[in-house]
Amino acid sequence: MTVDKKQTFRGIIPPVPSIFTKEGKLDFGGMGRLIDHVIHGGVHGLFFLGSGGEFISMSEALRKQTAEFCVKHTARRVPVLIGIAAPGTDETIMFGKHAESIGADGVVVINPYYGLLGEENLYNHYKQISKELKLPILIYNYPGVSGQNFPIHILKRLALECPNIIGLKDTVDTMNHIRAAILEVKSIRPDFLVFSGFDEYLLSTLIIGGDGCVPASAIFAPHLTVGIYEAFQKKDYESAFELQRLLSYVPQEIYPLESPFYAVIKESARMVGVDISAHVLAPAAALSEEKKQLLKASLKKIGAI
Repeated sequence: MTVDKKQTFRGIIPPVPSIFTKEGKLDFGGMGRLIDHVIHGGVHGLFFLGSGGEFISMSEALRKQTAEFCVKHTARRVPVLIGIAAPGTDETIMFGKHAESIGADGVVVINPYYGLLGEENLYNHYKQISKELKLPILIYNYPGVSGQNFPIHILKRLALECPNIIGLKDTVDTMNHIRAAILEVKSIRPDFLVFSGFDEYLLSTLIIGGDGCVPASAIFAPHLTVGIYEAFQKKDYESAFELQRLLSYVPQEIYPLESPFYAVIKESARMVGVDISAHVLAPAAALSEEKKQLLKASLKKIGAI
């Protein structure tokens, strides 16, 4: 089996928020308008039902409905990744088979949370998912929420044994793990993809041989990360550096306004002109008026409005 998604998955693939009505149901109109807006920003793919997609607060039925609508509305304009994470292996595979059935291009799987796995059990979890699914799989390493950093030697083992495990979304607040993934895994499997999960590490990831980023800021300020990626490809490093300096304000001033930051991303999209609701699912909270004013000032600072 040979899986080569090098040309399919690359560059900037933002995690798209799920848009809800005030009753907590999927807002089809708003979701469609947001998808159109993000694609118009020049991104290279879309990732639905990740952390910012609020999958953790959604029922099985709502997750499936959201995935179905998003794949259909995107309509092959860019590749689509669907988050299928669940604490159990069987449930993860169930969501993966659903993603296959609706025409997704790939799936994203974070390591199970709450009950931390020993390394062999972690390996077996991904090995079983790989055996059961035909779609390309991105491993999602986010120790800040899973409580467990993905061991590089397990990543190498899976990369060598599972051709449909095609890459890593590495959401770590350091370059150490990203660097090790690039240098150690790509050296034994050159087509293995490495994406930074945090926006600000995009340029550093590209410099050492990575493939892109999964940045929430591309929802409301695609000129930053899409601009950095395109400038890097053109060897226009001065432009990339200038955009990187602006991008630094996003994790410094914008993301910390609320935790989790779901409402921050939705309000940012609204402020740049997207007609969507900013409703979030409990226990996440809406932004206060004071925080909205701080957000507006920061969006002006980075040139988004």
